[in-house]
Amino acid sequence: MKTIEGGVTAAKGFKAASCEAGIKYQGRTDMAFVFSDKPCVSAGTFTSNQVKAACVQWDMKLVHGDGPLHGVVINSGIANACTGKEGFDACEATAKAVEETLSVPFDSIAVASTGVIGMQLPVDKLTAGVKKMAPDLSESIEAGTAASKAIMTTDTVNKEIAVSFDIGGKEVTLGGMSKGSGMIHPNMCTMLAFLTTDISIEKKLMQEAISEVVKDSFNMITVDGDTSTNDTLILMANGEAGNEKITGKGEAYDAFMEALKFVCTFLAKKMAADGEGASKLFEAKVVNAKSKDDARTLSRAIVGSNLSKAAIFGCDANFGRFLCAMGYSGAEFDQNDVELFFESANGRLQVFDKGTPLAFDEDEALKIMKADAVTVFVDMHEGSEEATAWGCDLTYDYVKINADYRS
Repeated sequence: MKTIEGGVTAAKGFKAASCEAGIKYQGRTDMAFVFSDKPCVSAGTFTSNQVKAACVQWDMKLVHGDGPLHGVVINSGIANACTGKEGFDACEATAKAVEETLSVPFDSIAVASTGVIGMQLPVDKLTAGVKKMAPDLSESIEAGTAASKAIMTTDTVNKEIAVSFDIGGKEVTLGGMSKGSGMIHPNMCTMLAFLTTDISIEKKLMQEAISEVVKDSFNMITVDGDTSTNDTLILMANGEAGNEKITGKGEAYDAFMEALKFVCTFLAKKMAADGEGASKLFEAKVVNAKSKDDARTLSRAIVGSNLSKAAIFGCDANFGRFLCAMGYSGAEFDQNDVELFFESANGRLQVFDKGTPLAFDEDEALKIMKADAVTVFVDMHEGSEEATAWGCDLTYDYVKINADYRS
């Protein structure tokens, strides 16, 4: 497997376009379109929030149904959540605009929205955007990158990745883009993400693969503890790589899983690092836990704690905050087994050893914690399972951004 240039247009047969539709923002692109002429099998995961946006409900019906997908239309600025029948009508109108323009069934078009909850979408601008983008659909790398920028809200950078790998002598490509900066919290998946691949694979098997990969990638990030109403991850495969169709687990499936894990983890970490107001990536790695569930629970508790996040922002090696978060996480463990370290590109320092605090050099700790990415490494000494979670520090800017988000 190798990393290659691009994102959603890297795989054969996938096109993208974007435009300035004026949904909410002015002076920037705010609609994107990802499309395959050849019908795709699809898989996906969606928010666990009981309040689901209209677009999420629309997509769940399509992705979990038997029909193919041809593409997805995404808008930023307005979330189309808590919008009643008018919200569903907006989804249908968008999909039917694609049907009219590109002669594909409207129920083969997914839709996704991100932005302010409780505002109605301007349907005329949505349909005009579709008709504007359709002639501009392109397989170029640049078109995919432009699409990844159009779906941003409070994100400060676009997020895209692509890899290629071999299956049975055929080169297969998997690419993706995502957005997410606020309302990021585990439980699938607090974000929008769209993955495209030219692999040929059975739909049920692809769904099993993405559901498994999500557990240790997108579900292991948190920014602010808020699970969004709009979380959507859609994977589309059009089969244009020409590999023998994957219908069971084995060497080919394993190669696909490796690529899927890499792409999803890359995008997840990009979102965690770009949390609203963030100045650094905050990682927690828990090893030698009694169970996988415990490892996941403990690592997520560490990066999800506001006190821990504030300590990371202040470069304060206050290890008690991280132990405290572990203690209320729900996982059972003996604190007298635990070792805790701070790590970064600037060094590694142990601060807690099996129930006992260690004397350490505060200047050395400060140097380690000033890095752009800081890891709290915890050895539980109670088993063999491990997990890693990602978040960001909690800065003054987070409050500023969210105090006037509607404006």
